[in-house]
Amino acid sequence: MNHAGEIEPLARLVQPHVAIVTAVEPVHLEFFDSIEAIADAKSEIFSGIEPGGTAVLNRDNAQFERLATNARRAGVERIVSFGADAEADARLIACRLNSDSSDVDARVLGTELSYRLGAPGRHVVLNSLAVLAASALLGADVRRAAHALAGLRAAPGRGAHITIDVPGGAILLLDESYNANPASMRAALGVLGQAMLGHGTARARRIAVLGDMLELGPRGRELHRGLADAVVANDVDLVFCCGALMRELWEVLPPRRRGGYAPTSAELAADVLAAIGPGDIVMVKGSLGSRMAPIVKALQNRARHEPLAAADAGSMKG
Repeated sequence: MNHAGEIEPLARLVQPHVAIVTAVEPVHLEFFDSIEAIADAKSEIFSGIEPGGTAVLNRDNAQFERLATNARRAGVERIVSFGADAEADARLIACRLNSDSSDVDARVLGTELSYRLGAPGRHVVLNSLAVLAASALLGADVRRAAHALAGLRAAPGRGAHITIDVPGGAILLLDESYNANPASMRAALGVLGQAMLGHGTARARRIAVLGDMLELGPRGRELHRGLADAVVANDVDLVFCCGALMRELWEVLPPRRRGGYAPTSAELAADVLAAIGPGDIVMVKGSLGSRMAPIVKALQNRARHEPLAAADAGSMKG
């Protein structure tokens, strides 16, 4: 969804018994006047909920009350909340964030749970609470559902972890190339900050390769500049940027964290390949339109000793 009116016909088609809104963030601002307008557009999902159905909402999100009000106006009788908030129905009690997983203690609709998530990141932990709440509402065994989450793996382009052999060792590639917005970018930088650097490699670094976050409207430049604090907070050693908007971040980065800048991902790829070394963790992220996937392919092809040109061929078309 990136425009109002897109969710309602799909919701009426599907007629869900349970509908989840994971979060409302400053995304697609090019097409909305405010975050509240985004919340209202996401609220269209409530129009299709079956009588007696449930809306599952993020109680930690600033738009929770607006979403809950919209759900009630749409005739949804039951609202279940999730999050770290003390009043959440599916509540995060504690979690330990690991480099490739998370260990979670939670209380979901009255059931105490301890489980492991096979994918990293606090945002994934919170979303797992929504999934478990939905499972319980649909009559599933919530303990069994929680146990199954140990097998969760991030998808290609959505946080997949890929180990790539390089001369002298290996690098860990975090493939976030499919999409980006300010909230998901901060979450991905958080995962990069949690990742364990290569053991026994003195020069191992955390490296972020970032392309433009699109559809942000007039606030686009400001939101790109605003990522600098997340870069520093997560101990990212080098940042490579491409695109006109990411130039804004590049300009405000501390000089020692500047890895390289280019107008396009195709022009940036060679600099990234030249910079990486054994033990490094490299996170690649940007909106789909910023075409970061060719850099992911170039890094993977390095392990097969394919030339960079071969990695870019075809993938930059269209």
